[in-house]
Amino acid sequence: MTFLFFAFLFLSVATFSQTVYQVKFINQADVKVYEVKFENQADLMVYKVDFKNQAEACEGKWYFTDFENQANHKIFFTEFPNQADLKIFYVKFLNRAGWRNEDKKQLLCKN
Repeated sequence: MTFLFFAFLFLSVATFSQTVYQVKFINQADVKVYEVKFENQADLMVYKVDFKNQAEACEGKWYFTDFENQANHKIFFTEFPNQADLKIFYVKFLNRAGWRNEDKKQLLCKN
């Protein structure tokens, strides 16, 4: 029973993890992303973290991995905003990360 509890806990955390891998071609992506120039244009405020364990929640903390098989999400950066599923803005401080448009949360977060 204890094993099942920890297995469920691990799977729950993995589901909400925001480990991302940048693909080279649009057809390889789970989510198409556009980086906006201004904060008020973004669906998600993203803070790049240095370690994978810092990106465990679906709160806009992204860890960019070098290996596709380690990523929870494959993203492609589009050239134009109308091609994107999600518009992001990179923030300089961790406490600024988070969702501005809750409707888009389903793209990266389960449940």
